[in-house]
Amino acid sequence: MITIRNLGKHYTEGETQRLIFTELNLDIARGRFVALLGQSGSGKSTLLNLLAGIDQPDTGEIVIAGQTITALPEVERTRFRRRQIGFVFQFFNLIPTLTVAENLLLPLELNRLATPEQRERALELLDNVGLGDRRDSFPEWLSGGEQQRLAMARAVVHRPLLLLADEPTGNLDAATGGRILDLLLNLHQQAGTTIVMVTHSREVAARADRVLLLDAGRIREIGP
Repeated sequence: MITIRNLGKHYTEGETQRLIFTELNLDIARGRFVALLGQSGSGKSTLLNLLAGIDQPDTGEIVIAGQTITALPEVERTRFRRRQIGFVFQFFNLIPTLTVAENLLLPLELNRLATPEQRERALELLDNVGLGDRRDSFPEWLSGGEQQRLAMARAVVHRPLLLLADEPTGNLDAATGGRILDLLLNLHQQAGTTIVMVTHSREVAARADRVLLLDAGRIREIGP
């Protein structure tokens, strides 16, 4: 599903350059659940943004499902991300002026997939995450756990090949975080979606197929 070859990335901070990683190499098979660990500032979120095509590397290439996304122009990267990738952010990134149902259906609308059948299936997904009775509510009326459940449902509603998650349980209490993880894994098992999740949680890492550590610009396998 994912091939990373000789990936390099740095940021310019004032007059200095901050190296994030160099010559990073990694292969991830289709359908795997990968937990990505590392200290703050090690480049975990940067790697997710590169996988999503939001950022571009300085060197190297990323191939996802046979498509070299690092070779695509920005418009094509955006189109590929919209169709093939779901992204769960730590802070939800829900659109406050849209209802729960409208937030959920947005990926289908953007991909021109909002047929009556797809809309019905999407609303069934809303029931599956326990928000069927909140479809006309706005995000600000939801609890943190409810907002995260909506964010996850929105990330998978268009059945992406790859799901990227950046600390999706990091701002939730342990009980709510556990329920969110159970929900994510159920969705993963049903659809066979490949997942790469940034986390600091040992509980999350314990349930992953692979556990990777990003440290000092290098990535290595440490589990399960």
